[in-house]
Amino acid sequence: MSTGQVSMSARSMTCGVATVAVCCVAAFATVTSAAEWRDFRGVGADGGATLPAEWSLEESTGVAWQAELPGRGVSGPIVVDGRVVVTGSDGPSRQRLHVAAYDDKTGEELWLRRFSAAGRTFCHETSANAAPTPATDGERVYAFFSSNELVALDLDGNVQWVRCLALDHPGVGNDVGMASSPVVIDGVVVVQAECQRNSFAIAVDARTGQTRWELERPASSNWTTPLATTLDDGRAIVLLQSREGLVAYTASGGEKVWELQMECDGVPSIAKAGERITVASDGLLTSLRLNGPAAPELDWRTTALAPGSPSPVFAGERVVIVNRSGVVVCGAGESSDVLWRRRLRGRFWATPAVSGGRGLFVNADGKAWVLDLENNGRIVLEADFGEPVLASPAATGGALYVRSYTRLWKIGPDATDAPGG
Repeated sequence: MSTGQVSMSARSMTCGVATVAVCCVAAFATVTSAAEWRDFRGVGADGGATLPAEWSLEESTGVAWQAELPGRGVSGPIVVDGRVVVTGSDGPSRQRLHVAAYDDKTGEELWLRRFSAAGRTFCHETSANAAPTPATDGERVYAFFSSNELVALDLDGNVQWVRCLALDHPGVGNDVGMASSPVVIDGVVVVQAECQRNSFAIAVDARTGQTRWELERPASSNWTTPLATTLDDGRAIVLLQSREGLVAYTASGGEKVWELQMECDGVPSIAKAGERITVASDGLLTSLRLNGPAAPELDWRTTALAPGSPSPVFAGERVVIVNRSGVVVCGAGESSDVLWRRRLRGRFWATPAVSGGRGLFVNADGKAWVLDLENNGRIVLEADFGEPVLASPAATGGALYVRSYTRLWKIGPDATDAPGG
């Protein structure tokens, strides 16, 4: 295990970027592993292995390992090249920031890096400064915090660069905290920070941390995560949603590709399967068909599949949501037809993890259910993590990764035993 600390004072961050240990960058080639979960939505996950359905937290059966985490967080774990990476925050005003990596097979802490926030750290008592889920491109890990610090580390925990975005956007933040997660595509890291003051979206060079482009965004609270995808002509684009509309920008330069005037929700994020995307908007779920560089075409809209706080997910062609009443609803995908409903219990914040025809659903109290999504949502397992879970779990290689405020579990096989691992 190795630890380190970086202090980000306003004086040292006057230009908004610090570059550290860049000599390590060239040592890495892009790593692609079947058993990876690279960001909030799991880009790079194999998506085919069936989730484990025979495990018990009380009896410690089927649990590969658990680890105590530094600080507190509601950010989800990511899995890359045999490492499980999480973020945390603590301190009297949540100003201490943590990024930690654990061995995927054993749960042993591989490294821990600590930083000090210079931005606004206030957030709701149920949340944390470590709310956004980190992302990776297989070479580096990009950790973003509610205080608008953006940090890049290589896979061995060497700090590559640090940005304190609040220095360029004074006052950015809101009374319950920020939660939009970063996305990585075409050599840039894109984040959006939207609140009542100084809202912006920015793309920084993944290698150097230098700004590639920046956009002013609507001045209203928004916790959604951008969607990164590629057009038929090979251009990488990033989709940003807000109450003013859904807009696609090129990842390389921030040029507007298309825009749809629609009042998008501010909590559940866009989901994608193939050429179909779904967007929560004005009490509805809207399905759109991507149409190359032209604006998407409307497939359908329905209130029956309107999500609550968790983002919609796709299971093959089917779309699955958790509504405000704690009911899981499965739709056909190609149409707005509802295939089945399954009532669970409690309030849900975590976006479910889906793989191999099963889904893990965890409510805010830590109660969990594994559902058979291909058999009318039949409950195949119930569990209780015994503490609040607001972070979205990861699912890859036939294993589940769940984090509470201060603890991380791996459930299922070791990575070396997993299908495709």
